[in-house]
Amino acid sequence: MAGTTIAAQTRPRDHLEMAELHGSISEPVLDTMNFLNEVTHRYPDAISFAPGRPYDGFFDTEQVFTHIRHYLDHLAERGSSPADIRTALYQYGPTAGQIRQIIADSLRVDEDTEVPPESIVVTVGAQEAMLLVLRALFAGPDDVLLVSSPCYVGITGAARLLDVPVRPVEEREDGFHAADLEAAVLAERARGRRPRAFYVVPDHSNPSGNTMGPKAREELLELAERHDFLVLEDSPYRQVSPGTPLPTLKSGDRARRVVQLGSYSKTVFPGARVGFAVADQRVRDTAGGERLLADELAKIKSMVTVNTPSLSQAAVAGALLGARGRLSELNAEAAAYYGEAMREMLRRLDARLPAARREALGVRWNEPSGGFFLTLRVPFRVDNTVLTTSAQDFGVIWTPMTHFYPGTGGHHGIRLSISYLTHAEIDEGTARLARFIEAHCAPHTTSSAPHGTSGSQ
Repeated sequence: MAGTTIAAQTRPRDHLEMAELHGSISEPVLDTMNFLNEVTHRYPDAISFAPGRPYDGFFDTEQVFTHIRHYLDHLAERGSSPADIRTALYQYGPTAGQIRQIIADSLRVDEDTEVPPESIVVTVGAQEAMLLVLRALFAGPDDVLLVSSPCYVGITGAARLLDVPVRPVEEREDGFHAADLEAAVLAERARGRRPRAFYVVPDHSNPSGNTMGPKAREELLELAERHDFLVLEDSPYRQVSPGTPLPTLKSGDRARRVVQLGSYSKTVFPGARVGFAVADQRVRDTAGGERLLADELAKIKSMVTVNTPSLSQAAVAGALLGARGRLSELNAEAAAYYGEAMREMLRRLDARLPAARREALGVRWNEPSGGFFLTLRVPFRVDNTVLTTSAQDFGVIWTPMTHFYPGTGGHHGIRLSISYLTHAEIDEGTARLARFIEAHCAPHTTSSAPHGTSGSQ
């Protein structure tokens, strides 16, 4: 009997058990993008308000060669030999990146942010920057990440991969409130946990579309210093939005409390997959020596991606050089386009669902001044099944807000993206969306419409 049992236990298997894999693989957040892509491909004739990617009309294949030539000329002007230039383009390059000075110069002229190039790590998109920062900062199970909720799934997904505990701080309908964050910090400390960092998208947030006001920014920086935690600032939409953006959190960071996560996916082109982290915090070792947090991030990166592709860095650096570091000028046309697309979206929604009608239905939405996203709230519950019905029966795709809540919530919310559509598609798409909403509101009364803050959803 014993021999039989042992033989059964050691018999070779032709499969792996899900229970033997890391628990993060079963997390719904990791299925979000795959599900949306699947729906989009399954219903190719549907108009999709789901993708949060730049409009293709701004890309010209020849621009890539121009950008790279700008960078190569820059190296030659600085005295690099042909052999040096060849190496810079073809070889691995330094782990922390070879365009850090160019990024630092751009941050100075465009964002009024003075940081040494040594404090910058060039990453494979902002997603890698998130992973590196989380791995470096969160040392044990009692270190907790606070996130403004709803929030970008990339940060919560990265946290789950690294087994970092996440505490959501619910946004109100008008956005972030420092009092809510302070309450969460105190609550976590009361549980014996250490709030290590707070992740936020302060400008035209993904997914809500909200922007943090000047007073709230000041309060956040003061709170971080008083309660001894870091702020992870991720703001990829500020330079592709109309008007003059509010100052970044990092530009006002006198106490080195902000780690800035940057991305060139929206401002240059997403295919380059180039981002960065500004980590100028000092790290003191047991011998009393000091280094920058960026140095520690580079160590981790050396074991993750080794380095960011030199060709991608060259293309992004050339774009920055060509614009004299001013992404705001490089993206002036795109920002105007996205701003008009957002206004067109709001006009079309208002035309399809006038104020009196949406009040009767229990429907409302916010009105962002820029960015790619806005949030629409409905009286019925929305999920992936309802989305599939919308795509199949009404020819319109959107994103359920439940995907962006680390805990529960968002059951009555829809995220709409305007970035990838023409005005004609927005016009037709809102018509289909209105028909879908009308049909699904029919069984509901006005009293069933969600009210109060986003946290009540």
